[in-house]
Amino acid sequence: MKALLVTHGTRGDVQPFLALALALRAAGHDARLAAPESFAAQAHQHGVEFAALDEGPNRLLDDPVVREAIGNGYRGLRGKISAVRTARRIKPLMAAVLHDLGLAARDGADVVVHSPTLPAQHVAEMLGVPGVLATLQPGWVPSSRFPCPMLPLPRVPKVFNRATYLAVSATLRAHSGVANTWRATELGLPVRRNGHDVLHDADGAHRLVLQAFSTHVTQVDPEWPDAVRTKGFWFLPAADSWSPSERLTRFLDAGPPPVYIGFGSMAGPQAGRTGAVVAEAVRRAGVRAVLATGWGGIGEAESSDEVLVIDQAPHDWLFPRTAAVVHHGGGGTTAAALAAGRPQIVCPFVADQPHWAQRMHAVGVAPAPVRQQQLTVERLATAITEAVSSPAMRENAAALGAAIRAEDGAVAAVRALEEHLS
Repeated sequence: MKALLVTHGTRGDVQPFLALALALRAAGHDARLAAPESFAAQAHQHGVEFAALDEGPNRLLDDPVVREAIGNGYRGLRGKISAVRTARRIKPLMAAVLHDLGLAARDGADVVVHSPTLPAQHVAEMLGVPGVLATLQPGWVPSSRFPCPMLPLPRVPKVFNRATYLAVSATLRAHSGVANTWRATELGLPVRRNGHDVLHDADGAHRLVLQAFSTHVTQVDPEWPDAVRTKGFWFLPAADSWSPSERLTRFLDAGPPPVYIGFGSMAGPQAGRTGAVVAEAVRRAGVRAVLATGWGGIGEAESSDEVLVIDQAPHDWLFPRTAAVVHHGGGGTTAAALAAGRPQIVCPFVADQPHWAQRMHAVGVAPAPVRQQQLTVERLATAITEAVSSPAMRENAAALGAAIRAEDGAVAAVRALEEHLS
């Protein structure tokens, strides 16, 4: 099997696809990853063939207005206006990404596996091969049993559950104009109705959908078609070339397991304030801590005898060596904390992060979520103290971690692809 894997976005969007590429290679298949060019070095570290895509919408993450809107969770009138303006700016940026994707597809493939962030179903159609959707969070496959998990909605009557998924469809439809132009001018395909539909082929048949998360922690609908497979998270192991710094090793050995704190790139314009809140909360909670600042989520923090500030470290290596994990609720970080079997404190911003925060609390591995917009020293210190001192939370996290690791989601996804192609 020769697989073309396609994704776009930030670290949490790309690393699971790298994990799938490694699992495919371990099973004797060829895999090529098409992703933003900024991930070329990471793909090289893991020996994964890589096709660089234009950074496209990722460039907006450096825009102060966009960062402020993300930091505020797109709340209020100003946040809603910013969301609309950002959506308009994404369209022209997507054109360059799609151009590069068309070039990447020229080498051919037996299957195209893609995230919903890019309309690579058109590439699969051009190549005449199956297109497979890979989702990293629930909400892309509609259900009448529960509302769309990616929307911050109050509880709605069950009869309206399926209607909440229309927002996701509208998001995909919003970029259909750019995709249709690309489809016709660069892929040589006729424009077709409902080309934005990622769940069905042109003839209406259900496409294979690989949901890269665990049924142990989030809901699935037993009435979904057999084409929807939910087999577990896809974990990327640390590259063979990586090793911890002497400074990090020395800190870990110098005392009890520390608390990990990192918010990815999700800080809006408040990274400095976040750093100050985190430092004081750690002091009040009386814990040691490793603060990861590499993606800009925490700023203005300094190392001390009880706090080590690092750029970053592989989660699969570091998390098992901690007492608890404080994070922003991204799917990849949530999954890594689950697999490590450690209690969590989740401080979500936007998108699917509130969903994962709520689910971690519901399954008993985290205190109630502390939203970033409401983050204070007292709230964070209280949550950290609860997470590190609760025997029940530690036991729940350890048991759930064993179950999550046993799923081996990337390997299960490879089996599903093999069955699909055969």
